[in-house]
Amino acid sequence: MTDTLPSHASVIVIGGGIMGCSTLYHLAKMGVSDAILLERNALTSGTTWHSAAQVRALRHSHNLTRMIQYSVELYSKLERDTGQAVGWIQKGSLSIATNPDRLIHIKRQEALAHAYGVNARSISAGEAKERWPLMNTDDVSGAVWSPDDGRVSPSDVCAALIKAAKNSGANLFERTGVTGILTENRRVRGVQTTKGTVMCDAIALCAGLWSREVGATAGAEIPVLACEHFYLLTKPIKGIVGNTPTLSDHDNHLYIRDDSGGLLVGCFEPMGKPIAPGALDETFEFALLPEDWDHFEPMMVKALHRLPALESAEVKMLLNGPESFTPDGAFMLGETAETRGLYLGCGMNSVGIASGGGAGMNLAHCIVHGHTAYDLSEADAQRFAPMFNSVEHLMARAPEILGTHYDIAYPGKQLKTVRNLRRLPLDREYRAAKSHMGQFYSWERPLYFGKIADPMLRFGHPDWFENVRAEVEAAHEEAAIFDASSFGKIEVTGPDAEAFLLRVCAGFVGRAPGSVIYTAMLNDRGTFESDLTAQRLAKDHYRLFVGTNAIKRDLTWLHRHSEGFSVKITESTDMYAVLGIMGPEAARIVAKCGAPWLAELGYFKHGAGHMAGKDIRGARISYVGEAGWEITCRAEDASAIYAELNSAGALPAGLFAQTSMRIEKGFCAMGHELDSDITPVAAGLDFATRKTGGFIGADVLAEARARGGSSRIISLTLDDESAVPLGHEPIYLDRQIVGQTSSCAFGFRIGKPVALAHTRTALEPGARVKVDIARQVFDATVTLGPLYDPDGVRMKW
Repeated sequence: MTDTLPSHASVIVIGGGIMGCSTLYHLAKMGVSDAILLERNALTSGTTWHSAAQVRALRHSHNLTRMIQYSVELYSKLERDTGQAVGWIQKGSLSIATNPDRLIHIKRQEALAHAYGVNARSISAGEAKERWPLMNTDDVSGAVWSPDDGRVSPSDVCAALIKAAKNSGANLFERTGVTGILTENRRVRGVQTTKGTVMCDAIALCAGLWSREVGATAGAEIPVLACEHFYLLTKPIKGIVGNTPTLSDHDNHLYIRDDSGGLLVGCFEPMGKPIAPGALDETFEFALLPEDWDHFEPMMVKALHRLPALESAEVKMLLNGPESFTPDGAFMLGETAETRGLYLGCGMNSVGIASGGGAGMNLAHCIVHGHTAYDLSEADAQRFAPMFNSVEHLMARAPEILGTHYDIAYPGKQLKTVRNLRRLPLDREYRAAKSHMGQFYSWERPLYFGKIADPMLRFGHPDWFENVRAEVEAAHEEAAIFDASSFGKIEVTGPDAEAFLLRVCAGFVGRAPGSVIYTAMLNDRGTFESDLTAQRLAKDHYRLFVGTNAIKRDLTWLHRHSEGFSVKITESTDMYAVLGIMGPEAARIVAKCGAPWLAELGYFKHGAGHMAGKDIRGARISYVGEAGWEITCRAEDASAIYAELNSAGALPAGLFAQTSMRIEKGFCAMGHELDSDITPVAAGLDFATRKTGGFIGADVLAEARARGGSSRIISLTLDDESAVPLGHEPIYLDRQIVGQTSSCAFGFRIGKPVALAHTRTALEPGARVKVDIARQVFDATVTLGPLYDPDGVRMKW
């Protein structure tokens, strides 16, 4: 190997922590033999070296769990393949519960483990005590034991990855700092370093807590911020012999394991300490932050309760090292929206070692093949609204994210910091109607109405249960207003508008002006990139309505596929409000508000006119299984229109009511039933795709169709009205797992808990199955199609 920088490398990896080393290793394994890694100091010298290095496989989704399972397999074979020890210690992990809700939480995790092929089982407090004799179990009500979990030596793993990468032709350059990223026409061209310039085709930015600053040199938005992270190390103490399982006492914000005959006691305290950008510069190498015993003291008190032996232990040090966090607690992986060829592998939220093997593989796969090995949309690098990249917002949000690391996963939980970034045009009216708001992308949206002082989060029926019931009943018996103003709106104009959308959309977008079209946007694998509703306003003008969280990535997808077409693509989200008026009294109400002409519109048609003296465009579609219209108007006109609708008898309804009604109607949603692992055939949506082809993914979709593929989405009705499924619950038939729930709610029109679910095999309508909710099994009935489908109400598409 040479110490001289090449003039060109196909891919440059920036950063020598676990993500950078893993990405380089996998790039080399995938045939990118000229890939190089640039590290301004030495390998692992930023965050990786001081990681507690826990590797716990189970996560809340199948693919995140699958990713960490890959990490476990990789770490266990690296030593054999390279001769480099990685310090893999497989002693398992023990999660304890000290209150009823935590016990439900860990039992839900156990149920997920069974669905995902992870070895985990419930044990008593007594057995937990046997596995961790130093633990005080007086307040422990139960535990879950995961014997296959373990830990590694972070520096040794990185050394092994680099050794293997070099054997495949890749190279490492330490003491080579990146001073800037060269771009041309919003595409990376190379990097400037302290040792010269290297041109490249792609960059994997794995610079940890410095990723935001490095990415900014390429014009990319990377909302990542460091916080201080603490763990206590003691000298050897009596009772620690050999290696122990990792003990997770999440009710007390603690994780505990042995370390060199002593104890390592770490925490994710309720509110962390942020580190301002620029506070840690290039001189921060194998360095730590000052001890802060005042900050750690509340956690120390909890640790003394759990481990009385700590009282007489001799402290070695209170380690304080930086870890990087994102605004939602998930890492960032994939190509940026702003700069082509710039791929992110950063913001690991203190799970870098556990995730690093699988995340590095997926990042390399994304660079080489154009997509991750499987759907990782929850980690999509393009998911954040631009305002989350503000230093002010990151300084407020990152400490809260650190504090939620061990939170109980209650339904309906919302973050508290960095709120009210974007308000709906009717925000004032909704708050006057006592709305309870939730944040989505950056918008505040009503979850339900009828203010409840300090609603208590729980796994049973929530405090807002009857509020949501009233909203569903209003839509079902009279009329309700559902606000879709936060949905992204994209104008596609120009002489090639139709030809362009026929290429990027699988649906029937060639229909005449005045049509409303539901359509998928597929990738070249024939799976979903997004789904949307298009209104054709003129021969050369379409308005697309996309999901609230999808606007940034959908705009990026459209722009990047518009080359060669004479089209203009512009976002118009803030210009328009969208109100759905739904229910049997909707026709009477809109007529009273001056828009009787809406009743003349056919299904999936739209038209322009007036309501409440304002210009509107009405579309006859429904997302909730009740007849009505979606009304688009100028944002500044929304208040006048809402006032008339409301005074005529329409009541506002929130997102929880809409979700309940969506599930009853059998409508799929991105991020739940639909993602980049499923085709329209498997989702039961092939009827909404053109069989003539010509769109991205058409050939693959035709092959799936020819193989006789069928829908793997089912509806479920649970017998027990007290059951509260939340999503991801395993479904059993004859004691075999045959699927998992994807969207869940109480179906107020059905009078039972309801769910949509993915199945691994075809199930017959009427089949009786069992749903595992926190290890309690509930009987359910399978339906193929909607659970609620009144005459005269057609599907949105």
